[in-house]
Amino acid sequence: MAIMGLLVLACCPMLRAQGNSSPRSRLRILVVNGPNMNLLGRRQPEIYGKTTLNDINQRMKKLADELGVDVIFFQSNSEGAIVDTFQQHIDDVDGAIINAAGYSQHSIAIHDVIKAVPFPTVEVHISNIAARDALHEADVIMPAVKGTVLGMGPEGYYMALRGLVDTLRENAGEHHK
Repeated sequence: MAIMGLLVLACCPMLRAQGNSSPRSRLRILVVNGPNMNLLGRRQPEIYGKTTLNDINQRMKKLADELGVDVIFFQSNSEGAIVDTFQQHIDDVDGAIINAAGYSQHSIAIHDVIKAVPFPTVEVHISNIAARDALHEADVIMPAVKGTVLGMGPEGYYMALRGLVDTLRENAGEHHK
């Protein structure tokens, strides 16, 4: 099966924490992973590969350091905990990356919280959900996000981070290194 990728970004700048008049020196990006993402590397490696979530997080942390941004990682198998995390960070992050995993197909609650927060969110899917079965191709999260990367494997996370940071900086008038 051919791997397809899609990256679409149209974000707004948020270099100041909401409710805080002084700018932060570094962008902060929330990275949220949904159900069963903690099983990456073990669960269906023929679809998702052998890279673990810890491997992805470590590489994202390294990339974030290179880009001069901070990342906050969160994973939960609970829909409510994902919603709570977006709400808890409503005033202290500049953007988010989410792989809602199994919640992508039906979570109106996650869709709604992404629409409610003032920062842009980029959705990531390791597999190309549009090329999978009907159960996986539907995505209620996609209409709420500013961009989507799918089918690029773990590389999709790094593409999302680079794209989100570049877009935030461009919109804020900063120059990317």
